[in-house]
Amino acid sequence: MNVKIDTKEKFTVITTQFTHLSANMTDEISNLLLPYLQKDIPHIIFKLTSIFELDDEVATLLLQIKEQFYENNCSFVICDLQSNVLTKLDQLEISEILNITPTESEAWDIVQMEEIERELLEGE
Repeated sequence: MNVKIDTKEKFTVITTQFTHLSANMTDEISNLLLPYLQKDIPHIIFKLTSIFELDDEVATLLLQIKEQFYENNCSFVICDLQSNVLTKLDQLEISEILNITPTESEAWDIVQMEEIERELLEGE
């Protein structure tokens, strides 16, 4: 899968290089994202700037991946969506469940806030 990976101190930004995430790419997407659950820096920001089309199966997969990350106390944030992709996620009624931000900077903030929240909950 053609992506750009930028590892930061607290998270990794993965930027797609495609314009369409199709159903036949679901295995590739899973194989790209899920191994991060086992890494020292497991938090992911999935940047979809170049995506103009997203198949239903990929949308459903992204929701499943988000849930797996959160079950493992890891962050998974999607950012920089094109308006038609966001509209599709709205139609599938999953945009409110996915952790979506308009910009990468806001996604950074979400990851950092979630990390603080996890630390506070561990202390209780």
